[in-house]
Amino acid sequence: MKSFSSLLGTRKQNKVARFAASIVATLAIASLTSLTNAGGIHSANATSLKTTTVKEIASASVQLNQTTPNIAQLQTSRIQYQAAGINLFYIVLVGGIVIFVPLFFGGLVVIGEREVGIVVRKFTLSGRGLPAGSLIALNGEAGLQADTLAPGWHWGYWPWQYSVKKESVIVVPQGEIALIVAADGASNPPERILGKIVNCENFQDARKFLTQGGEKGRQMSFLTAGTYRINTALFKVITAANASAHGMTPEQLHIYEIAAEKVGIVTTLDGSAIAAGEIAGRVIVGHDNFQNGQKFIDAGGQRGLQEQVLLSGSWNLNPWLVNIEQVPMTEIPIGYVGVVISFVGKEHQDVSGAAFTHGNLVNQGHKGVWVEPLYPGKHPLNTKVMKIELVPTTNIVLNFTERITGKHGYDTNLQALKLLSFDGFTFDLEIFQIIHIGASDAPKVISRLGSMQNVIDQVLRPIVGNYFRNSAQEYTILDFLTARSERQVEASEYVKSALRAYDVQAVDSLIGLITPPDELMHTLTDRKIAEEKRKTYEVQQMAQTQRQQLVRETALADIQEEMVQSEQSVQIADLKAQAQIKQANGEAEGTKLRAMAEAEGIRATGNAKAETYQAGVEALGSNGYTAMQLMQIIGDRNVRLIPDVLVSGNGSNNGLVDGLLSMILWNQTGKGELTPTPLHPQPVVNKGQPTTENGLPPIVLNFPDKST
Repeated sequence: MKSFSSLLGTRKQNKVARFAASIVATLAIASLTSLTNAGGIHSANATSLKTTTVKEIASASVQLNQTTPNIAQLQTSRIQYQAAGINLFYIVLVGGIVIFVPLFFGGLVVIGEREVGIVVRKFTLSGRGLPAGSLIALNGEAGLQADTLAPGWHWGYWPWQYSVKKESVIVVPQGEIALIVAADGASNPPERILGKIVNCENFQDARKFLTQGGEKGRQMSFLTAGTYRINTALFKVITAANASAHGMTPEQLHIYEIAAEKVGIVTTLDGSAIAAGEIAGRVIVGHDNFQNGQKFIDAGGQRGLQEQVLLSGSWNLNPWLVNIEQVPMTEIPIGYVGVVISFVGKEHQDVSGAAFTHGNLVNQGHKGVWVEPLYPGKHPLNTKVMKIELVPTTNIVLNFTERITGKHGYDTNLQALKLLSFDGFTFDLEIFQIIHIGASDAPKVISRLGSMQNVIDQVLRPIVGNYFRNSAQEYTILDFLTARSERQVEASEYVKSALRAYDVQAVDSLIGLITPPDELMHTLTDRKIAEEKRKTYEVQQMAQTQRQQLVRETALADIQEEMVQSEQSVQIADLKAQAQIKQANGEAEGTKLRAMAEAEGIRATGNAKAETYQAGVEALGSNGYTAMQLMQIIGDRNVRLIPDVLVSGNGSNNGLVDGLLSMILWNQTGKGELTPTPLHPQPVVNKGQPTTENGLPPIVLNFPDKST
């Protein structure tokens, strides 16, 4: 055997042995098949016998009520059953031999589909052992073997030479990872704590792991969700299920999740050392956010705090390589800008220009104060290596008083100013200063002073305080009180000019409450009271004067009506006199004019009449024309030729009485017609006769003629 093993290698010997074992197993199976066929014949006979016996027993049980049982038939069936039992015994015996012989002499090992076989070689014919420091055999040495057995039948693993341990496959659930600890391999370099990543099919090929430089100890690589056939003799697998047994928590073996609006600040536990003067490792690209630790190490990744951060999401991270601290994103509120002060990055390179000599400003990615501020919003910044100074860009009011404090809190340390006036009085003065810082000026302000609180405490407070102290000593306290508006304008201009040098805009300076000493306040109060009394007396005097004026005006108003009436009467009399004068003048003038007109008319009439008379005389003669003129005069002047009451004598004695009665009636009625009476039923009235001077027609009386 020794010469044989020396001629053939161990692996060839194993192949030959397994081939021989396969031949033996084939022969055993063939013999088992022949025995099974023989047993099948007997079993067939036994079955037929058993069937017959059952039929006979059934017929015997039927005939039991009629005749006595057949004892001979029962004994025959008992013998047949015993023969069948002997046949089954031989079958079991032969089957056991058939199974035992391949297993024992053929070295058959059967691995299930969810199993992996871990092989331990107990000895070798050559007697060669493992090298010093090795745990896993690669060349057939005695001990734990690197190669595992996959699911299936495996021959040649005789139990006296090999021990095969069946292990379940490793299952990593979804959302989890599994860490690996290698029991064998090369030693880690002193500067490293995790074994490097090698291509070994996710630790399923132990031979590749050991032959390609895999390192013992904790591994940088890890298993993600899936099923793996791993040699557990070489690799210890830590999952969430058994994490507590290895000093870890199940949460460490879960996929790491960074919440929304959070930032993951990374601290690596392996890599090269951070350079002197640095507080964080430089940014490394190409390692897929620390999920590929080997690329991080190979690219020069440094252990410790990292400048790079992780954003929200799920990440496959090795907790032996990476620790994560979640912090909120940096929020810049509306009305503010964020000035970034970076402690990491490239060496600072001042870009502020020659005009700015009070600090340094750098571009983004450099150490120092960034020249561009962060505007309102949420920013994923590493607050471990950067500081954000919020600078308000809206107007803020700073109160130099103990009574009021702004919500911003910058004026917490400000108090009312204690001033000394020119006349030696001490008084308190409240000031309200409004300032503004532009967004582009915010980095300059922070680079010069470091923070907004320093702007208030180191710049604004001294400027405002010193100005008002100097100003107060130039005026008396009364002047300061009475001319506060002028003092306020002067202060506003001065503070604007002073703060402009610090890139801060002073919007306005407002004077608040002024608190003089109590004794001065008493004096001022007495003076004010006296002045107010004087004003009161003046007002009262003016009121009395107004009252006198009112009485005078009232009296005048009372007699105003009479005065108006008198004045109107005078004017009316004057107007009447003038009217009478004018009327008299008018009448005189009218009389004169009428006289002249009458004279002229008479003259004209006379001339006309003369001419007419002359013409009439010439035409009718003097006598005819005269008679015609007389008749015309009688007609024009209504001369009655017949009396109004005519009494005539008609031969009766009562004619005169009738005439008198007619006149009486005519006078009483005043009319030209008489009503009939019994004495004179129808008085005689001549309506066509001319009327008398009183406009009544004449009464004609007919008197009787006595001569007849």
